[in-house]
Amino acid sequence: MLVESLNMAWHYSTIGQLGGLIISLFGWVSSCVTTSIPFWKNLNLELNELETWNTGLWHACVIQDENIMECKSYGSLLTLPLEFRISRIVMVLSNGLGFLALCISILGLNCLKIREENLELKKRLGIAGGILFCISGMATLVPVSWVAYNVVQEFWDKTVPEIVPRWGFGEALFLGWFAGFFLILGGFLLICSTCFLQTQIKSKQFAVHRKPEVRKDPRLQSHHQYLPPKNADLVI
Repeated sequence: MLVESLNMAWHYSTIGQLGGLIISLFGWVSSCVTTSIPFWKNLNLELNELETWNTGLWHACVIQDENIMECKSYGSLLTLPLEFRISRIVMVLSNGLGFLALCISILGLNCLKIREENLELKKRLGIAGGILFCISGMATLVPVSWVAYNVVQEFWDKTVPEIVPRWGFGEALFLGWFAGFFLILGGFLLICSTCFLQTQIKSKQFAVHRKPEVRKDPRLQSHHQYLPPKNADLVI
């Protein structure tokens, strides 16, 4: 019965770990794509509706009506807005943390059998990988939300004449929000599934090693117990 309970706990914990790892992997790939694509902000010119301007962390692109895209790298880092310069650093750190979390989480999976494996070490690896995924998700959400906030502020800025074109949300912002959400969700699922197995194992082991208490009947204590006579009391 104990073995069956532990196997069931191991089964559910492994499913949770694999699910969290897959969700986190999807979020990490989406975060890397968000970092690289030049679609953080877009601009449609009313004077020339055949062209759409797009900017990202690394390139600025123009898409013409014939679906021809021309991109150009930024000449200098100083020409970028402050939010783009900081977003570059934060997004690169987020992608690096996500890759590190992926490697650690794989080593901490229950289904990965290693010679002379240590359950306590696998637990620490699983929890550490989940925490790093959560940090990576938050690091993805911060720059994406910051750029989106500045776009909204500039769009409703009353000091700018209405004839001046406004920048809008690019597809990368929405992808970044989904990436951050999936990274946090996957990391949280990894942490919970890893702790769930350890809790079940400890509770079952405690139930096995715990001895039942023997209660004495108080009625038996009132009667004198028969004691065999000692050798010194024998009279020959």
